Amino acid sequence: MKFDVSAENNYAAFIDKQTSRPVFVDPFDNKEFDVRIATMTEHEPAGITQAALAGELNEKFGRLYL
Repeated sequence: MKFDVSAENNYAAFIDKQTSRPVFVDPFDNKEFDVRIATMTEHEPAGITQAALAGELNEKFGRLYL
């Protein structure tokens, strides 16, 4: 799954086309980001990552999601 999030975004949501699972990204301060993977009834944290640049951020989201 490819992420395309800017560090300045306030929130992002994606749907994994292979699994149909939603993925949510919430920033704490636009430096630290919480990634959650959901099902129809609940969500589970995938992890928290820090980044300042969009390329680094999207790469880290991809690793957390896997």
